[in-house]
Amino acid sequence: MRRKFCTKYVMEAGFKFRSRLRVFAGNQDGASLVVIGLTMPVLIGAVGLAAEAGYWRQHHRDMQNAADAAAIAAATNGAASYAAEGKAVAAQYGFQDGTAQIKVTVTNPPNAPGCTANCYQITISDNVPLLLSQVVGFKGNATVNGQAASTISAVSVATYTNAYSYCLVALAGSGKQGILSNGAPKTNMAGCNTMSNTDSTCHGHNLNATFGDAHGTNNGCGNTQKSNTPTVSDPYSQLASNLPANTCGALYPQEPTKKSGVPLPPTNKWQGNYGDMGVKVACGDQQLTGNTTLNNTVLVIENGVLDTGGFTLQGSGLTVVFSGTNNGGYQHIPTGGGTIDIAAPTSGNWSGVAMYQDPALTSGIDISAAGNSPTWNITGLVYLPHSSVTFSGAVSKASQGQTCFELVVDNVTINGTGSIFANDTQCATAGLNQIKGGSRGKLVN
Repeated sequence: MRRKFCTKYVMEAGFKFRSRLRVFAGNQDGASLVVIGLTMPVLIGAVGLAAEAGYWRQHHRDMQNAADAAAIAAATNGAASYAAEGKAVAAQYGFQDGTAQIKVTVTNPPNAPGCTANCYQITISDNVPLLLSQVVGFKGNATVNGQAASTISAVSVATYTNAYSYCLVALAGSGKQGILSNGAPKTNMAGCNTMSNTDSTCHGHNLNATFGDAHGTNNGCGNTQKSNTPTVSDPYSQLASNLPANTCGALYPQEPTKKSGVPLPPTNKWQGNYGDMGVKVACGDQQLTGNTTLNNTVLVIENGVLDTGGFTLQGSGLTVVFSGTNNGGYQHIPTGGGTIDIAAPTSGNWSGVAMYQDPALTSGIDISAAGNSPTWNITGLVYLPHSSVTFSGAVSKASQGQTCFELVVDNVTINGTGSIFANDTQCATAGLNQIKGGSRGKLVN
């Protein structure tokens, strides 16, 4: 009996065990926990990497915006302080050089990607620490305080374009101060911009020029005053190659300084309408003895002055050129009362040039009463590259010309009125490509 009972009990227990085992084998509750447990590190790493990659992308975008703005600012500055300007702008965007892991580099290379001249390159870099992305084995490319980090950088390149034209340029090849104003309370250069390749100083009045630029120090010239501006080059000296041969020989009649002196010959006296003369070489002093009209002409005066004598020289398409030799006995300037009322040609070799001193001349070239004796009503360029000029009058446009005037000198002193009412609003139509300056940054990469 006892054996049968035990056998039965064992059989029932075995049956129950097998039944429970089958139930257990078929039960899937909690099975996903095993899979999750196995994949959790990968999931955490992937999510972390995605989150950090999103942050990196946003951080890089912010850096790129800062680099772009800084590059434009550096190019617009265009002076010796360009690097400080670029870094200051980057700091305004939250990327201050030397703070934490931030590094801002500003350079002015001779060329850069997309840029062949006047290049300004900004590089901003930052090391960001790694967090959950390390779970998947991403170790970055830098170390910060012993922790893995990733370096993010943004690069931007800008160049500059000239922002505005000048109507008064002092080349200052002599080394003298380019622009000097002695009070000149009535001076009016509204709509005009000035440039000195050395210093500018204006006492008592800022000239009312829109922009006053100086390579050295600007002390009071212009409504907007800029110092440390890059020098401008002289694009007009090459026009001397258009000068015709001097056919005068040794004959250069001069106006007599005394009544007993030898008078000028009739060929050196002008009055009336001469029409179109092409290129006319005149020898020695030339004097108006009456109102004179001279159109479509290049009048080259060799070793002599243009004495208006109280009359008016009027011309359309007229260029007056002073050339000759550096002999102390000759002057190469306009003089006398009256008016010079000329509009430069709008095409050809002398396009936009109303009055031109040969850049080879270095003596007998200074003008003491520009715009006043005679009065200047001129459309175009007046080029006096080695001349010390005292500007005391008012320049208006030619009666037959556009609103365009540019005065290029070695140095100028502005007294009295010193006004320019023929500024640069129509110089393109007048055929003159003015000297340009200032700077406006432009992204190229």
